[in-house]
Amino acid sequence: MTNHLSRTDRAARHLFQALAGWAGVLGLSVALLTGLGQTARAQLRGTQTQGTIAPIPIAVPEFTGSDQKLAVDISNIVSNDLARSGLFQALDRGSFLERVLNVNATPRFPDWRAIQSQALVVGNVINGGDGKVTAEYRLWDVATGRQLAGQRFSTAQVNWRRVGHIIADQVYERLTGEKGYFDTRVVFIDETGPKNKRIKRLAIMDQDGANVRLLSQGHSLVLTPRFSPNNQEITYMSYAGEKPRVYLMNLETGQHHVVGDFPGMTFAPRFSPDGQRIVMSLQSDGASSIYEMDIRSRQTRRLTTGSAIDTGPSYSPDGAQIVFESDREGTQQLYIMNSDGSGIRRISFGDGRYSTPVWSPRGDYIAFTKQYSGRFLIGVMKPDGSGERVLSEGFHNEGPTWAPNGRVLMFFRESRGANAGPRLYSVDITGYNEQVVQTPSFASDPAWSPLLN
Repeated sequence: MTNHLSRTDRAARHLFQALAGWAGVLGLSVALLTGLGQTARAQLRGTQTQGTIAPIPIAVPEFTGSDQKLAVDISNIVSNDLARSGLFQALDRGSFLERVLNVNATPRFPDWRAIQSQALVVGNVINGGDGKVTAEYRLWDVATGRQLAGQRFSTAQVNWRRVGHIIADQVYERLTGEKGYFDTRVVFIDETGPKNKRIKRLAIMDQDGANVRLLSQGHSLVLTPRFSPNNQEITYMSYAGEKPRVYLMNLETGQHHVVGDFPGMTFAPRFSPDGQRIVMSLQSDGASSIYEMDIRSRQTRRLTTGSAIDTGPSYSPDGAQIVFESDREGTQQLYIMNSDGSGIRRISFGDGRYSTPVWSPRGDYIAFTKQYSGRFLIGVMKPDGSGERVLSEGFHNEGPTWAPNGRVLMFFRESRGANAGPRLYSVDITGYNEQVVQTPSFASDPAWSPLLN
């Protein structure tokens, strides 16, 4: 039965058996640029044919400003975010025919059409010397010469990277019709040391791998961190004091407290969409069942019963349903039930074992890990079980998490070898544009935040 658990759940159970016998969101001041008025969404869209995507060519010149290095750094964040999405081709700045010196001047559109750019992003950054940064940008449709978007931002200088991410999000939304996902963070498990003595610490970073910050020091094992819908709290498992507990941590203050002490082993806590409840799996007498806890009252209710291993629960975006994994029919499969535990029905029927299900923020897909013929696959299916597709496969892929727009997944992949370890990867929902997410050391079990702004 142990093989039916995910990597992190197996690690928890193994340690339990061996032991016993278990920043806050910073505000931005935002204003529409004067004269912008109502902006129409651009009809610029990449095309997808036979599994490949033709990205939108976009020009992002170096931003101007009083602090040129800061201006260039912010424009690079915009360009890099858009390029990593796979939906945009950030054009080589060496090919630009016009040097942008004034963000308020009308661009020479023939020069940008000549290099096949479809969109143009220009910006200006001012370092006020008072600990504040002000940045403004304008997005132009090169074909029509229309301005599509523009805003001015003011924020603390320490928060300057978010300006680039927010600009990229707005450009992404105007040109694709979908919400962006760049102004987000990822909480994950930082892993260091030899494979047989791995130190695991809670860590958080920007979605592009920057600003990594440790949230724990590795004195006790931590697993399965998950974001609250309000961005300011995470829930996770910790074995502090040789006892498994579910904790809540405030990212702004760093304070953490125990959600509750439960008999037996606790697995995979996850917030409800309204942030008022936590759903988890509790082990007892060789089986595990799904429980839900009200955070305010600390009252729990049991949602599944029986001798099966039920674990990995995840709410639907409206909180009305829960997807989970179970071996109740002999093999590890995915099931959906109503949030009160009624109406359980199986949705996975393919070959292999399914685990770590997580519902898309858009509600249209459920992502999962699938083990089949010695391979570990990251895939998606519709909530009724139809439309199953594999997005990635590897030696050991596991733990998908959704970007808040439901367009991109992040997961971790184990590599082979005595000194190998897990790394984070991202992949588009089409299975296109798989990329490594750079971290300072080995990393596993990522969880994506909602948008910060």
